[in-house]
Amino acid sequence: MTTILLARHGQASFGQENYDQLSELGVTQARMLGQHYASTQRRIDAIFTGSLVRQQDSARHFWETYQPSLATDSKSSIINTETPDSYVLPVFDEFNHKDVFIKSDPAFTSQAAIAAELAKTDAPQTRLAELFDRAMQRWHHGDNDADYVESWPQFSSRAQQALEQVRSQVANLSHLEHDSTVLVFTSGGVIAAITAQLLQQSSQVAYQLNKSLVNTGVTAITLRDQSTRLLSVNEYSHLFADGKRFVTWR
Repeated sequence: MTTILLARHGQASFGQENYDQLSELGVTQARMLGQHYASTQRRIDAIFTGSLVRQQDSARHFWETYQPSLATDSKSSIINTETPDSYVLPVFDEFNHKDVFIKSDPAFTSQAAIAAELAKTDAPQTRLAELFDRAMQRWHHGDNDADYVESWPQFSSRAQQALEQVRSQVANLSHLEHDSTVLVFTSGGVIAAITAQLLQQSSQVAYQLNKSLVNTGVTAITLRDQSTRLLSVNEYSHLFADGKRFVTWR
């Protein structure tokens, strides 16, 4: 039996011009997961990641804190950060946030327009979250699928393909045994889509799951032959080492 651990990336830069970069806290969260797995001797046999910066950097910071606990001869087979093609799987990339946001209101085609809308309120971050929630509801609803670069049904299908791609990768890695554990750094949307599919739930359930997924929270899936089973969802006990201040959802 193979266990796949789907880890959401560390906190990104929500509300900033470039969302696709870890915040300082996001770096800390990824390192905390690495330290936790090292201290509890949680064996990781291979690491994969999507191609987004926040996903790859989460994997890198995890690895920097996890790998010192390993025997020297086992490190090279888990991840080689000098050869991204060996561990980067773009199929695990998140959906296009900007496209989903802009398609919800044609007025939001520029940063200036968004900034002008946020300037109308005393709580710009709260207002931005409200606008994004409205955009996500529209994307998930299904009445406007043709508007998007990647509709929800297309994205959900890609998320299932991502899981199958990991299954194929596991089968092709000669060093992996039958009870191996594979860690994948991806994003909340991908994890929620995979989880909802395994639970045979709707797109609205997937959205609610997505909103609850904590940065660097881990969802575990087991693979046995052709069967796939959900083991746990959104486990983030590693973030409580110094209290709740490390728990975020962005």
